[in-house]
Amino acid sequence: MSHPQRYELLLIPDHSRTRSGAPGRPIRSAIVAATGETGASGYPRYAGEGMEADVDPATRTVEAVLIDGEELDYGMSVQVVGAEGELPAAR
Repeated sequence: MSHPQRYELLLIPDHSRTRSGAPGRPIRSAIVAATGETGASGYPRYAGEGMEADVDPATRTVEAVLIDGEELDYGMSVQVVGAEGELPAAR
């Protein structure tokens, strides 16, 4: 299965959710590129700008992630907001 070669990932503190339940403002973003490897989760691995993630291309779900070589802190989440060839997400 073919998958995008790049994604934009956002690091979002879960405690910053708005009253509507939508995620708050990201504290960091990164453009990650396909490494050609498959991660331990079984999904394609992407890396760049200090983030390394396994992304399910069908659902655009981040299945595993490292931020600057460390596991994700509790209370934080990472979301895929764009893929190569898509228009930039409005923020």
